[in-house]
Parts: sequence; structure tokens; C-alpha cells
Amino acid sequence: MNQKRIYPVFQALLAAGLFGASAPLAKLLLADIDPIPLAGFLYLGAGLGLLAWKLAQQLGGQDRDAEAAIKKDDIKWLAGAILAGGIAAPIVLLFSLRATPGATASLLLNFEGVATALIAALAFKEAVSRRAWCAMLLITLASILLSAKLGGEFGLSIGALGILAACVFWGLDNNFTFKISAKDPLTIVTIKGLAAGSFSLILARSLGNSFPDPGTALKALILGSLSYGLSIVLFVHALRGLGAARTSTLYGTAPVAGMLLSFLFLGESFTPMLAVALGLMGVGAVLMVKEEHTHAHAHEALLHEHSHVHEDGHHDHEHSGVAIMGAHSHPHLHECVEHEHHHMPEIHHRHVHA
Repeated sequence: MNQKRIYPVFQALLAAGLFGASAPLAKLLLADIDPIPLAGFLYLGAGLGLLAWKLAQQLGGQDRDAEAAIKKDDIKWLAGAILAGGIAAPIVLLFSLRATPGATASLLLNFEGVATALIAALAFKEAVSRRAWCAMLLITLASILLSAKLGGEFGLSIGALGILAACVFWGLDNNFTFKISAKDPLTIVTIKGLAAGSFSLILARSLGNSFPDPGTALKALILGSLSYGLSIVLFVHALRGLGAARTSTLYGTAPVAGMLLSFLFLGESFTPMLAVALGLMGVGAVLMVKEEHTHAHAHEALLHEHSHVHEDGHHDHEHSGVAIMGAHSHPHLHECVEHEHHHMPEIHHRHVHA
């Protein structure tokens, strides 16, 4: 595997593990808290946890200019991500979890990668190879197997359909977030968590939902800080290096953590259908990891801002004669160039494919 891809692949896989653990653990919390306030506490925990992390970094003297700041043009994408992924998706998911086994729900969450890739390819013209389409087909087939009612009249369970709908909302969220993935991930997820969490809690109060005891609320906040906060930060970092479609397909490994926790804490059984679905999803993830993408392409002159280092071979500009070491961020210009090499649709290769 290309060495530049190892780190973002690892970030995507770790993000998947943290998020995959959320479905069975959230299902446990649903015994003591309604879905809308639980969604609020999960995202509020993400925002508060990352806000504390950001403050600790600043107090520790970490360079504040290492990441690019959110600008006016970024607000529409951030707002879309908050509405789709921070408010709609978790509320729909948590209502659906009530009627869906935790292990099945964990596997169905794989459809988020397919939804993200389809939206990226069809709406945002991101390049998706035949290998990537095959990976998405396998994951979609596994999702259908898990959603279908095999006994009696054919149909789809309401709970499963709800989880698939949540995945579509998160697919929109991922593509909106990709548009601003060059900016500070901590700032993006902190704003998203605080805004979405506060909205959901206000909505829950206005609907007369009861709020949990402090102990249950604290558990939800901690789960949110890890499964939504830290997970999304890692996901945004992976987006920079792999693009929306590929990062989300790697996110398809999330069921592994979710299934293990479902078997351990929810007493669920490992069925043949789960085994088949897990196998299909595993093959799909491997296909995506081993994808190669090479062709002649032209870089138009580009002025943008993101965190970068001068040692990566792509950022050799000068700073008024002063040598700058380490990661830093500022507006910089890339000259026009045409060449051929292996690449992914990351922040320097967002060209359109015919």
C-alpha cells in the first residue's frame, strides 16, 4: 500500500471502531432515556469533549496557526452537516434501534459508506472506480439481507428501514464535511456537537420528553465524546487523504466492534445471516483498501488554505525568507502542473472525471 495512504486508512479504521461501538451501547442506554434526549446528550458530549481538548491544546502552547480556520464560505457546508448528520440521523437511528437487534443495527450502519459514495459520485462528481463500485455492491447486498423479513410475506422491517434512512442522512453529512475537511477538524466537530446536541435537547424538552438521571446522562456524554466526537475528528482527517467515498467505505468495518459488544452485553446470538453479511462487508472493505487509482491529470492553479508541512514535496513555497518547520496553515498557491501518479480524491486531487 502507498505509504501516504497508511495513516488515513488507520484513522478511518479507528474512527469506524469507535462509531461501531455506539449502536449496542446506545441501545443499552435506551432502557433509561428517550431517543431524542439521548441524541442530544451524545452530540453534546462530542462537542464538550472536543472543546475541552481544544482548550487544553491552547493552554499547552500548541500552535494555533497549525490548522485553517472556518471561513464565511464554509458555513453553508457546516450547517448542512449539522442538520443532516448531527440532528436528523441520530434521532432517526435511535428510534429505529428500539426495534432492531444491536448486531443487525451495527451491520446495517455499513450502508452509510454506500450512501456517501453514491452521493459523492452522483452529486459531487467524485471519481469511483469499478473496484469501488464492486465494494459498494457487496455492502448493499449485505444490508438487504439484514433488512429483509425472511419469514412469511416478503418485506422490510421498519427498524431496518429507519437505520438505512439514518445512513443516507450521514452520507449527506460526510459529503458536506468533505467540502470543509481542509479546515480544523476540532473546530468543525466541536461546533457540530454543541449545535446539534443543544438543538436536540431543546426539541426533547419542547416535546415533553423526560430527561434521565445524572448518572445516565454522564454515560451518554462519555459515549458521545468517543463514538461521535473523537470518531468524527479521525474521520475528517481520513477524508483529507482518501476522499469521501473511500473513507466511508473503510468506515464499513464499524460492525466488527458493534457486533462484539452486542454479543457480550446484549446477549445476542451469532446467526448464519450475520456471518454471510459480515463476510460480504469484509470483502467489500478489502476491495476498497487495495484500490489503485492512476491516470494523467492536470492541476489548475489553486489558492487555498489548510494544514501542511514543507517536507511533503507539494508545499515548497517560502515565507519571506524565513524557514518554517512543522505543520502550519495559511493561504498558499499551487502552480499549474500536469502529471501522472497514484492518487486519491484528497484535498489536492478533487478534479472531475469524465
